[in-house]
Amino acid sequence: MNQKAQVEGLSKLSDYIKAFLTKEEHEYSDDDGLFYATLKRSEIENPWFTIENQRYALQEWAEQLTTENLENWLNQYRVTNNPKKVGLILAGNIPMVGFHDVVSVILSGHIPMIKFSSKDIRLLPFLLNKWDEFSGGNIIFEVAERLAGFDAVIATGSNNTARYLEYYFKDQLSIIRKNRTSVAVLRGDESEAELELLAEDIFRYFGLGCRNVTRLFLPADFLIDRLFESFISFKDVINHNKYANNYEYNRAIYLLNQEKFWDNNFVMLKEDENLFSPLSVINVSRYYDIAEVEKFLAENSENIQTVVAKPKLGLASINFGETQHPSLSTYADHVDTMRFLEVI
Repeated sequence: MNQKAQVEGLSKLSDYIKAFLTKEEHEYSDDDGLFYATLKRSEIENPWFTIENQRYALQEWAEQLTTENLENWLNQYRVTNNPKKVGLILAGNIPMVGFHDVVSVILSGHIPMIKFSSKDIRLLPFLLNKWDEFSGGNIIFEVAERLAGFDAVIATGSNNTARYLEYYFKDQLSIIRKNRTSVAVLRGDESEAELELLAEDIFRYFGLGCRNVTRLFLPADFLIDRLFESFISFKDVINHNKYANNYEYNRAIYLLNQEKFWDNNFVMLKEDENLFSPLSVINVSRYYDIAEVEKFLAENSENIQTVVAKPKLGLASINFGETQHPSLSTYADHVDTMRFLEVI
């Protein structure tokens, strides 16, 4: 396949998405109407995929898929002259979460065999067909309900699913991804603007992504009220039925068990050492020495996707508000997918 045509097609797809996102419904062409209908049907079939969150994901990808970004990314790798079939088992926890794997396989010169998540079966096929159209027919992919006849596999699932996948694909070249989550470490001198960006890291996509923060490390004297004040812009999450059900259930359990927690009527903060928290709950813990935090991060590195903190803390971290803005060279589980695809 012609990588140059594929890159040009992605750049045109980026322009197409940007143009769509700037229009009001009364300005839609027939093609725009089909695009919107795809988003709407996706939301109906999976209520977590609200139109707002799908549009957010589209905007993020449109910003990444420029010719300059793509060429800078691809210049680090080589394209194969011996295309192989790569099975992809995609996740469906947030919109377009599997798109990076699909793009990586195609641009590396291979052919993806895609098993879409049942939670995300509308938007990605629509975009892949558009990409093919903009690339002059240079995009080849297969859709499969059951993978067979592949040369390598990239699969994403829960920890339980991953154990099954590791056994099932034990004789295959593979990347098997498990559950991960993200954490934030506060110094205590964060500005209100920084804490509002932290709220974006926590609540975007309802907190369902591996890059969403579910655990906070707070200085011993940090006031919880500062967090609740910064979260207020996301108060409308409680109006989403599925989120509200989780919130009411977890709140009832904590009250029944007489557990200590802080509540602002749409999210709860709970002192808990666990890395993963239930939806609508953020686990918090106090620290007196940053060495305590560093020890926890090292011991749990296999379960942490990213760390949010000020650079002053000296951690391997990203800034507040950046969790949902990964670049093309940001890889899930810190495994370079493109290097893997070079050697299959």
